[in-house]
Amino acid sequence: MATASVNSTRQEKDSIGFKEVPANAYYGVQTARAVDNYPISGMRAHPTLIRAIGLVKQAAAEANKVLQLVDEPRANAIIKAAQEVAEGK
Repeated sequence: MATASVNSTRQEKDSIGFKEVPANAYYGVQTARAVDNYPISGMRAHPTLIRAIGLVKQAAAEANKVLQLVDEPRANAIIKAAQEVAEGK
């Protein structure tokens, strides 16, 4: 996997259209839109909630891998990213 530079982006699409998202971001186009549209409060989710979401996503990816609903390389990538989120990276 190639390492993305800080300024590189990837293009994602949703029902509204295309949007550039930082290449190294674990989030997608909907979160990128929310970041752009709702910068008012500066509040962030509690770290415990973020950790819990990472753990749930990791467990879901592991289950879907075992059930062969997600291919192994994709599941492993999701598991790795979810672990990093749970660890606060």
